[in-house]
Amino acid sequence: MEKTQEKAHKEERKYSDARGVVRIIATDIPGSATIQCGLTKIKGVSWSISNAVCHILGIEETKKMHDLTETDIEKITNFLKSPNMPSFLMNRRNDIDTGLNKHLIKTDLDLQREFDIRNMKKIRSYKGWRHALGQPVRGQRTKSHFRKGRAMGVQKTKPQPATSPKTKAKEGK
Repeated sequence: MEKTQEKAHKEERKYSDARGVVRIIATDIPGSATIQCGLTKIKGVSWSISNAVCHILGIEETKKMHDLTETDIEKITNFLKSPNMPSFLMNRRNDIDTGLNKHLIKTDLDLQREFDIRNMKKIRSYKGWRHALGQPVRGQRTKSHFRKGRAMGVQKTKPQPATSPKTKAKEGK
């Protein structure tokens, strides 16, 4: 009986090693990465969120991604879509529209950021003006940085075509 279990374990291991890439929430994660490191490849998941996911779901964070079973992947996906963790870990606390604590990932995070910037421009806040002008928003100095995309220094003027003395004489008449 032990031999059959051992054989089944080897076949399972062979299958999991064949998966070089694990896909969670439309993100390809290398199978050789640890679970804690691999989850940080998902946009909106930091090291602290990744650690919280592993602790709350009871998954060992030092395991490799290719060792995850399909049920583990489903658990992680469901948890990241609707996280049940302390509010200080969430990236959207006290949302302006709803007042709820949310954690956004992937495209939702990008869209919300764009909406926030658009709202700042609309209400003409200082940060909105800085975004609109392409200037740094968080108080950085601008004397020697943030010059990308603009003309700098002395610009070279186009040389005028050379005129002959005969044309100068005609212009004078």
